Amino acid sequence: MAEFTSMRERLQAIERRYEELAELMARPEIATDPQRLQSLAREHASLEEVVARSRQYQATLRALEEAQALRDDAATDPELAELAREEVEHLQERSEAEWQALKLALLPADPNDQKEIIVEIRAGVGGEEAALWAADLYRMYTRYAEKKGWQVEVINTSESDTGGFKEIVFEIHGRGAYSRLKYESGPHRVQRVPATEAQGRIHTSTATVAVLPEVDEVELAINPNEIRMDIFHSGGAGGQNVNKVATAVRLTHLPTGIVVVCQDERSQLKNRTKAMAVLRARLLASAQQKQTDEVTQARRSQIGTGERAEKIRTYNFPQNRMTDHRINLTAHNLPGILDGELDEIIDAVATAQQARQLEEQLV
Repeated sequence: MAEFTSMRERLQAIERRYEELAELMARPEIATDPQRLQSLAREHASLEEVVARSRQYQATLRALEEAQALRDDAATDPELAELAREEVEHLQERSEAEWQALKLALLPADPNDQKEIIVEIRAGVGGEEAALWAADLYRMYTRYAEKKGWQVEVINTSESDTGGFKEIVFEIHGRGAYSRLKYESGPHRVQRVPATEAQGRIHTSTATVAVLPEVDEVELAINPNEIRMDIFHSGGAGGQNVNKVATAVRLTHLPTGIVVVCQDERSQLKNRTKAMAVLRARLLASAQQKQTDEVTQARRSQIGTGERAEKIRTYNFPQNRMTDHRINLTAHNLPGILDGELDEIIDAVATAQQARQLEEQLV
């Protein structure tokens, strides 16, 4: 009941503001002020879904009350009473579903959800096996991107002796990529028998994934005097041009010490542009994490924050099992998961995150 009262008060306040905005936009002095009108229109549009869902929910509740009254009045007419009971059950189910949808609509939207992303995968504990695992994770995300129709573009790689990756940084171009893959940030642990293991012993290795929303220049201004740029010859594949001409770029942000390297493009300008994109993303993520730590230190969410202190998943090859430790989810389809079948897992983590946010709203 307390939850309902709190939600009802919030919804009433939102609807009052929605109607107030409509009244303001109709005023002549506002209509002749494009900047003010645009600002009010954006706020009005942001409330539209919640107001529409609220009004639909209220309509369903009124219909439910009418059906309940009809059911109670039709006691002497068994056929009519049965029809009324069925209608009551139907409307009760619909009102519960609409109530849940309404609560979700009230959750604050993540401003980064529609952005494209930069993904960084780094080998952790486990030596060469960890580097091979990093390569497997890279393939998993590229396969997922293919299924979504997104484009993958590599920014920088550091290969291991066995063909894995000590580090790989890449972009995923696709609207909404961050909304889906932001939950992948964190350490991913693998348990399997390496190809080089003669005695068949299971090894445990890790790789760390960081998912960063791409940042526009207007969102984050960087002082050029605070960046040191070094140009050098690429050490990776790419043909004679890459190896003979100094095209690789290393950017160092002096105030924070953040270093970004890009060497996969043939053009120095392209490498510098990509390196700047990564630097902006890292700086914004660092600033946002600092703010999160300061504001919510007492009860920091463990889902989707990019925490690296503990593993988020374990991939166990002998048991064909993947376990997401944040929500205690276990799936026995490891080949499919590593081939990019991630939607079911991502949906489960996202649902758990939404439930957590709903709980926090009521505290």
